[in-house]
Amino acid sequence: MNCRVRANPPATIRWWLNNWEIKLLEQPDEYYSLVGGNLVITNPNKNKHAGKYVCVASNIYGTIISKEATVKFGFLDNFATEEREPVFVKEGQGVVLLCDPPNRDPYDVKFHWLYNDYPNFIDMDRRRFISQTTGNLYIAMVEASDVGNYSCFVSSPKIGKSVFSKPIPLIPQPAENPPKKYAADIKVKFPKTYALLAKNITLECFALGNPIPHIRWRKLDADLPPNYEVTMNGALLHLINVQYEDEGSYECEALNVKGKDWHRQWLYVEGPPEWASHINNTEMDVGSEHTMRCAAMGKPWPWIRWLKDGYSYGKGELKFSSLTFADSGMYQCVAENPWGTIYANAELRVTACAPTFEYNPVRKQLLGARDGRVVIECKPRAAPRPKFTWMKGKEKLGNSTRYSVWLDGSLEIFNATNDDEGVYTCFAENDRGKGNSTGTLTITDATKIVVAPSDTELMVGESTVLPCTASYDPSLDLTFIWHVDFILIDFATQGDHFEMLLDRENSGDLLIKNALAKHSGRYYCTAQTVVDNITVTADVLVKGLPGPPGGVMVEEVRDTSVKIIWTRGSDHGLPITHHIVQSRDFYALDPDHWKEAKTSPVFLDRYATAAEVVDLYPHMLYEFRVIAVNELGPGESSWPSKKITTWDAVPVVAPTDVGGFVGINGELTITWTPIQPQYYYGKKCGYVVAFKPHENYDWGWATVTDPETRRYVHRDLYITPGTEIQVKVKAYNSKGEGPYSLSSVVYAPEGVPTEQPLDVYARPVSATEALVWWLPVFQQPPLQWVDGYQVRYWRKYDDNEAAAQRVLVGNDMNHTRLENMLPDSHYLIEVRAYNGVGLGPPSEHCEMFTRRPPPTRRLRLFKYVSWSGRWLYLSWDHIYSYWNESYIEGYKILYRKEGYRYGKLYTTGRHYIDFPYPETGDYVIEVRAHCEGGDGPIARVSVQGELGESCIYLLTLALILALNLTLALSIARVSV
Repeated sequence: MNCRVRANPPATIRWWLNNWEIKLLEQPDEYYSLVGGNLVITNPNKNKHAGKYVCVASNIYGTIISKEATVKFGFLDNFATEEREPVFVKEGQGVVLLCDPPNRDPYDVKFHWLYNDYPNFIDMDRRRFISQTTGNLYIAMVEASDVGNYSCFVSSPKIGKSVFSKPIPLIPQPAENPPKKYAADIKVKFPKTYALLAKNITLECFALGNPIPHIRWRKLDADLPPNYEVTMNGALLHLINVQYEDEGSYECEALNVKGKDWHRQWLYVEGPPEWASHINNTEMDVGSEHTMRCAAMGKPWPWIRWLKDGYSYGKGELKFSSLTFADSGMYQCVAENPWGTIYANAELRVTACAPTFEYNPVRKQLLGARDGRVVIECKPRAAPRPKFTWMKGKEKLGNSTRYSVWLDGSLEIFNATNDDEGVYTCFAENDRGKGNSTGTLTITDATKIVVAPSDTELMVGESTVLPCTASYDPSLDLTFIWHVDFILIDFATQGDHFEMLLDRENSGDLLIKNALAKHSGRYYCTAQTVVDNITVTADVLVKGLPGPPGGVMVEEVRDTSVKIIWTRGSDHGLPITHHIVQSRDFYALDPDHWKEAKTSPVFLDRYATAAEVVDLYPHMLYEFRVIAVNELGPGESSWPSKKITTWDAVPVVAPTDVGGFVGINGELTITWTPIQPQYYYGKKCGYVVAFKPHENYDWGWATVTDPETRRYVHRDLYITPGTEIQVKVKAYNSKGEGPYSLSSVVYAPEGVPTEQPLDVYARPVSATEALVWWLPVFQQPPLQWVDGYQVRYWRKYDDNEAAAQRVLVGNDMNHTRLENMLPDSHYLIEVRAYNGVGLGPPSEHCEMFTRRPPPTRRLRLFKYVSWSGRWLYLSWDHIYSYWNESYIEGYKILYRKEGYRYGKLYTTGRHYIDFPYPETGDYVIEVRAHCEGGDGPIARVSVQGELGESCIYLLTLALILALNLTLALSIARVSV
């Protein structure tokens, strides 16, 4: 074990084992030896050498210790010698073979399985999985070829040892033909997991099922981290370089055609300690106060303890009220949490010396204001603290109504007059010696405000001037400083709204221009010289839109309602009339898509700080915000609340468009339009499909577990032609079943439709799309019942009619859109009615020409920013259409924020457009030509708000500097 130390004079190295010193310097040892400070252990023995080792370094200034190093002896026991029982399982079912690994240290080992003979190892695939947590072998669906002997093989790379178990005979049993299918059943479930920051972690999830389940992963309330990888056909989720933001609830879902299962567990991300601030070598005077502190970050939060010369000395921070020489030594701050320990070392040296003014003498020339307060500092270096005496000339000064001597030695003079001018000397003395220093005091006229600002009210966008004029000693320089609510006004960066007016003598008036609501506050004007200063105040109220409410929190979550609370924001000088609550759910298409929420009470007055939000969707992720309104309109919104999920509830919405048809082989197909995801109202949503012949009393039913499914085929019921069948569908979830849809009637037709659709008409929409209409066919059920229409289309001279493109629509529609057509082409279109038996006769062919395509050339964009930096001008070259291209009718411009799909869309026939330059944020502008044949390719340009303003400011500053330099050079030439 290595130990390297830097020290002057060189340090003596010792080693401790379990807090006992290893006596290497006093007596030789057959196991231990010291080589240049490094500890060598020869032929280590578990009983003698296991434990925690520490390197200890000492010299005349103190002692420090290293972090601990642990020596452990690993082991891997053999498997039990008892024979393993055979496992019988039906083909098509799943099975788990238990490994039951032996005791081991370290615990992290590799698991494999042997099939029949060594080294025939089993390869993992979609059907077979070996858990590296339990070692068990999982077979999702057993096949006849799986018969054989299986042995669990355990290897420990750290100690270089492997063992394997007695064989487990697996005997598949014949199953019914075909094997019975069953729903996915998750057997490998990753536990609550703690991951270390910047390390890799793997989560396991595997399910049994027939057919073999498909596994998919997701993170609740967020996307999976960008640095994830899924392997082993979905069974393993690898998170690479884990970060704190990757913490959260992860879910794996296994599904097949018979059903699905899911498992959810939390992943915590923690990290070892890191120094936020630590100690430095310090030299302090004897008798002085001193505090030693260090801070570390980590998760969980590290605890702090101290060592002095290698021994425990305290916790938290060390405070010394009066340092002594015994406090000198080497101190170590130790920060530790379960993931690690870090050390910071520093020397504290306590010294003593006679008073000396060499480094900090009394100022030679001192200034004070008449009728003011004057402080003359006296801060010599001395230890211990000296006694102070002041002399004015030959007059000794003491504490009185005119003079006060501070503890640090400074002299304070009250209500100074011209008589206080003179020579002042500070004397300091302690048990080590004495010293003195002298300065001369001169009294000047005091600074006074003669014109002060007054309280002012104005509206947003208006301007005002706050006057400030002062009188002062003419031998000094006067400076004006403005603060608002104790924050210094920086005229260089806030020049858009603040300007110092120096038009009048001895004045520093403040111009507030284009005022915003945030500029309300108390303004401080300070007139300052090197001797004194004086400050006056005025309150400015800028009336405008209300400020954002704060602290929006959600309480009392229910299935369709929540209670939210907030704190009122600033009214900005105008009374708030009412508040508005807005909500955004999981299915909002745009991050800015907020909707006004229904509340109880309906009207939230100016004093409202709580409301119940009602008519929410159950099992829905929501966030809320609040907006205050006054006579000028709605103000800035609050920050969104923390996201919450409403409780689950029974569905109340039924599927729509329930229908179906009977095929030529008598199969019943039932179709419907699924309910929207926001109406799932809970987990494990699906459908119950009910059906029965009209004359029957009892309904047959089936379950569909996928909420996105649109149809169900029932094959066990033979339906004779001419039968009238009633069908209905309802939704269900883990809470219960919702209402059935209205019943629909499905007929089993005796033959295909005999009539053809009439008056087929088509119109081109673009170069690749068209719309087609026809008169619907009406035939009396159940003989030739119409289930829908087939639309075929192909190019008249260029395509084979047999390869025509097809579109199917329901029997309740008489039009559809044709897509993926070729530009500038001659098409034929026909329509046929169909039912479960087959297709009816075709309509007469409708002929149509698609339009010419738009130009394929991309626009060339030119961007220009106005001199003021407030406007962005965008222009582009005109594109001329070729003979085989559509004529350009205009241009579409999409102005959107970077990373957003939606924005503001503009149309124009000109070749330019202008926008207000954004103050903050990054934006993208997309321009494309618009033609009757469609839209051309997109040309993009990026706009950076903050960077844009910075560039304009820097260019302006550079131009001003250049002009000043030119003017200076011109003056220099004239002078020469």
